[in-house]
Amino acid sequence: MHYRSKNERMEPYFTPVKELIGQLHADTEQGLSPGAAAELLQQHGPNAITGKRRRSPWMILLHQFKSPVVYLLLVAAGMSLFFKEWLDAIAIGVVILLNAAVGFVMEFQAERSMEALQKLARQMAKVIRGGVMEEIPSEELVPGDLMVMEAGDMVLADGRILQATDLQADESALTGESVPVEKEPGELEEGVPLAERTNMVYKGTFIRKGNARVLCTATGMQTELGHIAAMVAGAVKSATPLEKKLESFSKRLIGITVVIVLLIFVAGLLNKVPVLEMLKTAIALAVAAIPEGLPIVATLALARGMIRMARHQVIVKKLSAVETLGATTVICTDKTGTLTENQMTVTAAELPSGEVSLGSPPDSEDFTMLQRIAVLCNNASLNHEKGIGDPLEVSLLEFARDTGADVAQLAAKYHKEKEFPFNSDTKVMGTLHRSGEGYLACAKGAMENLLPLCTQVLKNGRPQPLEETEKKEWLERTDHLAASGLKTLGYAYAKPAAATDSFMDNLVLAGITGFLDPPRKDVQQVIRECHTAGIRVIMLTGDHPATASNIAQQLGISNNNEVMNGKDMGGDPEQWLQTPVFARVSPAQKLDLVKALQDRHEIVAMTGDGVNDAPALKKADIGIAMGIRGTQVSQEVADMILKDDAFSSIVHAVRQGRTIFENIRRFIIFLLSCNLSELLVIGLIATFNFPFQLFALQILFINLITDVFPAMALGFTEGDETVMQKPPRDPRRPIISKKRWAVIWMYAAIICGCSLGAAFVAEQVRRGTADAGAANNVLFFTLIVSQLLHSLNMTAAKERFFSGPVIRNKYLWASLVLSLGITLLCRLVPPVAEALRLQYMSREDWLVIAAFSVASLLLIRLATLFVNR
Repeated sequence: MHYRSKNERMEPYFTPVKELIGQLHADTEQGLSPGAAAELLQQHGPNAITGKRRRSPWMILLHQFKSPVVYLLLVAAGMSLFFKEWLDAIAIGVVILLNAAVGFVMEFQAERSMEALQKLARQMAKVIRGGVMEEIPSEELVPGDLMVMEAGDMVLADGRILQATDLQADESALTGESVPVEKEPGELEEGVPLAERTNMVYKGTFIRKGNARVLCTATGMQTELGHIAAMVAGAVKSATPLEKKLESFSKRLIGITVVIVLLIFVAGLLNKVPVLEMLKTAIALAVAAIPEGLPIVATLALARGMIRMARHQVIVKKLSAVETLGATTVICTDKTGTLTENQMTVTAAELPSGEVSLGSPPDSEDFTMLQRIAVLCNNASLNHEKGIGDPLEVSLLEFARDTGADVAQLAAKYHKEKEFPFNSDTKVMGTLHRSGEGYLACAKGAMENLLPLCTQVLKNGRPQPLEETEKKEWLERTDHLAASGLKTLGYAYAKPAAATDSFMDNLVLAGITGFLDPPRKDVQQVIRECHTAGIRVIMLTGDHPATASNIAQQLGISNNNEVMNGKDMGGDPEQWLQTPVFARVSPAQKLDLVKALQDRHEIVAMTGDGVNDAPALKKADIGIAMGIRGTQVSQEVADMILKDDAFSSIVHAVRQGRTIFENIRRFIIFLLSCNLSELLVIGLIATFNFPFQLFALQILFINLITDVFPAMALGFTEGDETVMQKPPRDPRRPIISKKRWAVIWMYAAIICGCSLGAAFVAEQVRRGTADAGAANNVLFFTLIVSQLLHSLNMTAAKERFFSGPVIRNKYLWASLVLSLGITLLCRLVPPVAEALRLQYMSREDWLVIAAFSVASLLLIRLATLFVNR
């Protein structure tokens, strides 16, 4: 069989349908066979848009040398060569290479982590293959596939519409037209502009209304979106808010560092230190003081945290969302599937004649009609006992099957002609079917919305007038079912004489069913955790108020029957903002609630699954889409996707968000306190002309040892129970507050004092001997060990020291062993020891180093306890 080449460009919008089907070797009833689909996938390649080219390892390595830090080091190496300081020049070259190697490893890992994360956010497409509807990864779509789409779906490939019901598509992403476009099958003339091709849908757009069967005509880079992507593949990615904060913070730190280094340089010259030595020291200090790896370490911590969230069923699509997660003050959550199991089961049914026993259903025309409506007013399917589609609709098919109906025979007998799709505003769905007996209209929906459409009620196989008093009785029956925690749904039908658009008029009420959807077992504990963390939980649902109240009280969201009905949400928002439960809310009301909360400076996380939830998800500070029952529209605009739809996953994400941000702050405080301690040491030596000093290469070595591995390990610290015992963080506050700046200077002063104290002791012990370098070596090693031990002090205010997350961090302990090992190894390798001016040291020297290093750790712990109190 010959398949059309992917290089042959056709214009399917004006090609006659029969010819198009022939060109693609498609089957509009059975779809492609699995073998044909596999062959086409091999021929056309995956259905993916090739974005910005992945950077090669060589490009990442080259990028490490494009840095002001490297330029400073090159200047220092150049000056060493000019003054024939060969050993210094070689050593600085080694430092440059080591710095590049460390930066390469960190950046390479961060980039690969982000790629791994993107692979987790895979989209699924519904197709018919071999006569069976199934879900496949969108990358496996091929030209000729028969795609099934409905409201809320993202269009995953270009396609020609074969069948459509009330179809509208949002093509703003492609054409810029904000108004949804009406779509229908049909023929168009050649030359019609893209925005007017009403018989086509295009990759990257959304189905806003209705449903359709679509013949896939192009995938991947051959789609219209692919052509545009090819032109903009080099677009520059914008920085996240956290990256901007870090950049601003780094610039301010560089300014402070330059001023301090200049003062130290001048002080050294006034104390008759040689110009070359002081210049190299100043450059080394500038390099040591600037945390050049901060953005990379931050990105790596964020990426690793996001992948950790993904293992807990949470896909975070944007790095900026992680920062906001830790500041969340309100979670507005849906009920069905998020707080509950979303395992819908019909457990109750009532006909006009009374309650039905599902264990032994009646053999009556009334119950047969209820089964018929449940099967026909339905877009789900049962495939080998597995349901595909909305869980509620799947449960209706299972209900009909389990009570004796032949689901496949009913679907084959009644051909669907028209559909009135369900939406969150009308809360009613209707379908019109044709059979040999004529036409049958079926409807289902919320009882209070369905009853106004009904004029009759089915009793003993015959429609009878439906009086207003009877309508009130039906509403009471609905309230009774809802009060026991059941989700309710009403059913009605009509037998119109012709296929008109008014088939939803004058319906005959057929009955009501109740669905059991129990609360998730872990949600009650998680909600208590939210309250402890200062996070308010608001439940929003389209369900009956009594059902909402029952679930809310079981879970501890509400302690009373306080529920606000969506129809009562009006006037002053202050009147309803304190309400914990909202029932029968529309998407517009969800949006109003988000706006009102944000006006009160709340940081709002909002869950949603429907196409109409998109505005509220986009408006919220954190939009959270459902991965199982969420539409692709909601998933596209959201910041997070819950793969398991579970509320506990949201709280886990908040916990991780807080942990990640705390880790970023940990290594910033660690880097600053260590770097400032070096500035203080050199500044005091230069100012007071002490009889010992640190040399440029020693400063660079200290920076390399203490700033890389421990800082990176601190970014991998796991959180503990105290993370969710603190109030939410204000995102408007800087990463480092004024109080923390004071603490950082305190840390730096203690490390500096202990290091200089050790050097003075060593200098006094060796005074009068020829061993003048001992004090320098003691200062060098004490500063390194004190800074490494200082990483253990990076505990948050409420965290325990000996059993806290920092002490439990296995990566930190490994980094300390590695850093100390490298330091001692340098002492044992003669060329390295000579470059660093290291010499033989006595046992007394090592005891002084150990004593003053441990003293710095203990003094900082005592000072920290005092500050926290």
